[in-house]
This record gives sequence, structure tokens and C-alpha cells, in this order.
Amino acid sequence: MNPEMSRLATREANSLAKESEDGGKARIPMAGKPHATSLGRTALLGLLGCGVFLAGCGRPQQARPPGGMPEVAVVTVTNEPIVLTTEMPGRTSPYLISDVRPQVNGLILKRLFTEGSDVKQGQQLYQIDPAPFEAALDNAAAALGRAEAILPALRSRVDRFKQALADKAVSQQDFDDADSALKQAEADAAYWRASVESARINLEYAKVVSPISGRIGKSSVTDGAIVTAYQPIPLATIQQLDPIYVDVSQSATEFLRLQRRLDAGLLSQSGTNFNKVELYLADGTKYSEEGTLQFRDVSVDPTMGSVILRMVFPNPKSILLPGMFVRAVVKEGANERAILVPQQAVSRDPRGNPLVMVVNGQGQVEQRPVGLERELGDQWLVSSNLAAGDRVIVEGKQKVRPGVPVNAVPFDPNAKPAAGPPPSAAQAPSTKAQEAPESK
Repeated sequence: MNPEMSRLATREANSLAKESEDGGKARIPMAGKPHATSLGRTALLGLLGCGVFLAGCGRPQQARPPGGMPEVAVVTVTNEPIVLTTEMPGRTSPYLISDVRPQVNGLILKRLFTEGSDVKQGQQLYQIDPAPFEAALDNAAAALGRAEAILPALRSRVDRFKQALADKAVSQQDFDDADSALKQAEADAAYWRASVESARINLEYAKVVSPISGRIGKSSVTDGAIVTAYQPIPLATIQQLDPIYVDVSQSATEFLRLQRRLDAGLLSQSGTNFNKVELYLADGTKYSEEGTLQFRDVSVDPTMGSVILRMVFPNPKSILLPGMFVRAVVKEGANERAILVPQQAVSRDPRGNPLVMVVNGQGQVEQRPVGLERELGDQWLVSSNLAAGDRVIVEGKQKVRPGVPVNAVPFDPNAKPAAGPPPSAAQAPSTKAQEAPESK
């Protein structure tokens, strides 16, 4: 391209650029001005927001004041005397029980008691027809009278023969015959005398009486029933309920553990109070009367692996009935130097071993494994690795770790938990009515 043409092209380009600039301004319609103004306001607000944000980022943060040592609530371990008890399930059983059975055969003429009532020892319960036994008694008495009637004559004869034998007036054989006849008559009299007694006893057995005092149950026979002597089915059952037995089972393992603690001197059973037993009924209420531990069985049940303990409880109001399920609280012994800590002070490691946090003499936190024996209410009975004077952390364990110095304050079990902070403005519910949307 020659220089002339190059100059023309440059001039034309500049002219087009100027026209384009002027023409672009001229082509903007009046209706587009509000749109341009809105876009400008939006851009301006965006720039102002960015400026505020950048100014906030550039502002130096206020430094937090340095905090003090974390505060924890502790209990100081002490040795205290306690009485250890064990709660064991059991059932009640009657103090005395008797199955009433007839001792002679016969016909029941009359039942003489009210079912479910209390009867006394020796009280007549049934009447068996006595006529056959009265006849047998009369027969035996008659035979006895006949046998005894000939005894005086035989005794006199023996006496005469004895004197005559001394004078050689009778032979020895005559004397022996007379003496033999006397002895036979005496034996017959003794036999009929025993028969009379037997008939009298059978006549007495026609009156079926209560062998013990207690409460009688339902009757298995009615008037007119035929009964036999010592039949397998009892006529009725009598149970003495005051006092009443309570039989509970204790595992052989628990029994051995208790024996070892007693032998080691960790528990003491001096005094008679340890024979006293408390009782709780099936509905959880405490029985008003206190019982006495009577004995512990000498053998272990091979099927259950447990030992039976028998207790005796007064039952004047007949609240306890035979076969009732109960729970007995038995005193094992006294521990004069027990160590108790609140349950919330004990935590567990991943293997389930119990741990406590202790504030040592330097005021620092120390983690210590402990041995637990049993739960007593809301406390643990500690068996090892804690001593009197140790300060165990109860509250505030979550904000400390071993080796950290802490500010220990006494634990107050009655203190109420601190109230949480008030809700923020963002979380607080709005009380203003929701504004209506702007109409377009």
C-alpha cells in the first residue's frame, strides 16, 4: 500500500471512531435512562459494601483478656463407718403346716368348721360315724370282764396247790397245771384290756381334730363322704402364719466373698443387730415388722448354685401369705473405714476400667484408676487406690486433663446448675407482625 492510501485509511478510521462515539450517545433512548440509573445504583451499593467489608477486615481484633485456672468441684475423701446390706429375693412359707387326714375308716357325718377360718389346736373339725367303734369298744370290754372274772379262782387254786406241794399232798404236775392255767388267764385279760384301749382310741379318732393352731383352707370332702384311714388326699390343710418363714437364696459365690471379707477383718459382725432383717413386699412397700435371721443352710443347691437362708417374721395381721414373693435386706457386716465417692466422679476408660480425677498436693489434676466394690445409692464404695484426704473431682472433669493446674472448690450436691445465657437477638422470637410484601 502507498503512503497516500495509508494516510486516507488512518483518517477514515479516526473519523469513524469519532462518529461512533458521538452516534452512540445520540442513539441512547430516553426510556433507557432509568435502567442505566438502576444499574449504577446497584454498582455503587456493591462498591460501598466491599469497602465496608474491607474496612472491617482491616480493623484490628480486640484481644481477649487472659483467663484464670479452670475451676473444678471436689469432694475430700474420708473414712466413715457403714453397714453393708444385701438384697435377696425369696418366698414366704408357713411356720407350721399340717395336712388333716382321717385315722380310721368311716362315714363323715358332719363338718364342724368354716373354711378359711382360724382354728385352735384340739378343735374338732369332722365327725366320723362312731357307732362301729362304740360296738367294738363294748365287745372288747365284755371280753375283758370275762377274762378277769376267772382270775381270782385260779390264783386261789395256785396258792392251795403251792401249800399242798410243800406237804407232799399234790404232785408237781398238778401244781404246774394250775400255775399254767393262771398265767394263760392273765394273758387273756391283758389282751382284752389292750383291745379295749384300741377300741377306745378308734372311737376317739372318729372325732377328727386340729393338730395345730392356724388358718384352715378348703375342705376336700363334704358330709356323707366315705373316708379311709391315712388316705393320700387330705381332708383339709392348716397353716400357722404367725410367725411366718421367709426363705431367700444367696449365691455360693457371694457367700464365699462374704466369708473372705469377714476372715480378712474387712467386715465385722459383732453384736446381735446383724441378725435383724428388713423385708419389702412385691409392690415395693416396706414390711412394718422386722425379722430375724434364723440359720443358713449347710448345703448348696446343685441346680441353682445357691444357699438357702431362713428368716422368721412376725405376722400378726396376716399380711404375709404362704408363697408370696418378697425381697429381704440382710446385713452382711460393718465396714468401719469405708471410702465413698459420688457416682458422677467415676468415669471409664475404653476397656471399662473405673477412673477418677484427683487434685494432688500441687493443685494439679491426676488421673487414677480405682477399684469399686458395689453401688450404694448414688455413691460407689471404693475398695482400692483412694485414701482419706484425697480430693476427687466431681464437676468440671470435661474441661481439664492430667497435669493441668486447677482451682478446687468444695462440691455442693444441693447446688442448682447454672442457668444458660439468654437467647441472642437472632434466636429470640420476633414479636413484630410480618410486613406485607411491597405491591408492584
